Amino acid sequence: MSYLEQQFLIAMPGMEDPNFTRGVTLLCQHNDEGALGITINRPSDFTLKDVLEQIGIECHDESLAERRVYEGGPVHPERGFVLHSGRPDWDSSMQVGPGIAVTTSRDILEAIAEGAGPDKFLLALGYAGWGAGQLEDEMRDNAWLNVMARAEIVFDLPVEQRWASAVASLGIDVDSLQPAGGHA
Repeated sequence: MSYLEQQFLIAMPGMEDPNFTRGVTLLCQHNDEGALGITINRPSDFTLKDVLEQIGIECHDESLAERRVYEGGPVHPERGFVLHSGRPDWDSSMQVGPGIAVTTSRDILEAIAEGAGPDKFLLALGYAGWGAGQLEDEMRDNAWLNVMARAEIVFDLPVEQRWASAVASLGIDVDSLQPAGGHA
């Protein structure tokens, strides 16, 4: 496991890329070839019902059907990722943080629609991707803070509180955070 896997990447206040402004991205994979993460605080205009209808799955539970889908990142916005609690027991799953797994297979969506899915989940379309060495360069340029991922931030907090809570988990007062970090 790389030193950045199972971490949140927290965009510094000066981040100008609109895909990541005040963003919190769960880093799912990081190796010599690059990195892949899912942004957890960018609600999209889509609902779970919209996505399920697109792939031919019916959902009769209105409260589930109206759940907001997230913009996971600007890369391949047609691909779906389910971040969820519990074990990675689905066809295409892996653990990506303490109490957090990611699944990309249809079986989890079918289970969710039937009310038999994981207790907590977040569906995201697209992902954030970095080529070899790109994320490390951005980290050296102080574009990101990083901290161990926490399931309660992903699943339990309202979306508008996730960035500030992730920053606070570092012991930093969000009001004192400067737009860009310095170099010693």
